[in-house]
Amino acid sequence: MRLKYIVIASLLLLTAYLPAQYLQYPFTISHYDFIKYDSSRIEYPGERDALDHFYQKFSRLVFEGKGQVNIIQIGGSHIQADIMSGELRTRFQSFEGGQNAGRGFVFPYRLAHTNSPFGYHFERSGKWTTCRNVEKKRICTLGMAGISATTSDTTASLAVCFEPENDIPYHFNALKIYHEVTPESFSIQIDSVFIDTLWTDTLGGFTQIRLKNYMDSIGISFVKTDSLQNSFTLYGINLETDEPGIIYHNLGINGASTASFLRCSLLASQLATLKPDLVILGLGINDAYGYNFSQQQYENNYKMLITEIRKANPDVSILFTSNNDSYIRHRYLNRNGIKVEESMIRLAGELNAGFWDMFEVMGGLNSIVMWQRYGLAKRDRIHFTRAGYILMGDLLFDALIRGFGDYLEQQKNNSAQAKLISKQ
Repeated sequence: MRLKYIVIASLLLLTAYLPAQYLQYPFTISHYDFIKYDSSRIEYPGERDALDHFYQKFSRLVFEGKGQVNIIQIGGSHIQADIMSGELRTRFQSFEGGQNAGRGFVFPYRLAHTNSPFGYHFERSGKWTTCRNVEKKRICTLGMAGISATTSDTTASLAVCFEPENDIPYHFNALKIYHEVTPESFSIQIDSVFIDTLWTDTLGGFTQIRLKNYMDSIGISFVKTDSLQNSFTLYGINLETDEPGIIYHNLGINGASTASFLRCSLLASQLATLKPDLVILGLGINDAYGYNFSQQQYENNYKMLITEIRKANPDVSILFTSNNDSYIRHRYLNRNGIKVEESMIRLAGELNAGFWDMFEVMGGLNSIVMWQRYGLAKRDRIHFTRAGYILMGDLLFDALIRGFGDYLEQQKNNSAQAKLISKQ
């Protein structure tokens, strides 16, 4: 294969707006003849302002150095692995010299004997049981992560630690622990030498802890302090800072579909605590796997899901990303990717959201074969390799930054037009 590298010129769109030091960020994306790079753009089937809330917050951060911008990416195994979303996190947090406001939401996935995102790990003790939103026959309360962990073991504990191999160093000076808050729940205990304040929001369903100093690891124990207490159910932890920048949260469960996240009754209330500015939705590969895919049900599910998301923040920007091209059971071409593409365009138009066409960017129907041939997709012809996920993350980041350039240009034109009118 003849491999060449393209220096992405997206930031040239920002030349008129950004100080010189901001223009030192161009990065390279590997070039393959079968990928449709020109299709990698944010489309607006509805109103052109669909992502303006996000771009407005991002603009204030870039130009004034103020505020935190929260991005949440929701999906299945593509997102649980956190390679694509991790690449987006790195790109955003490295933008214009550094926009790292923390790692954000984490969960001890290995308690459920499933893969954990790179960059952090949990040490754990005690016996735990877990429940996921893909387990249709189980009844359990779930939050935005789509997974919970429960223990009745009075010796149970967790410790979250960042990996030293992280490209970006992470630390935090506060944490929000989402959990079941009832008289029967164990108490949360952290070494008092680290704690500034600790309080529990019984309505919000979390315990907020502020630390005396920034830390890169913390141990948490679950202690029986009352005879009524008999268990503890964890929904996840948000690692927080006071610093301006980007926080990029990945919420993914292997095998998850739109229906899976509709089973999460605490989704809206927990999302609200993250104050989302942009939610990237990539659910669809599991909905459309097989021969009984109903576009109507799929679209209805997404409408209900977005209703819940907008309860968390009515102004949130929403971006759909279509399915990747895929096969069924390794051998049969899955033509439902076209139907998902059609559905997302309709949904984006009706619900005023942005749309990024991953399916088209890949090369369209049966392009997964070429991605596999060049080491970008795995043998199952559903999942990408690490190199493939990183490439896809870079392509989406580039599309979002070019969209940001378009937003700034529109703002400049609007300002010039307003000045002209005022002079008349």
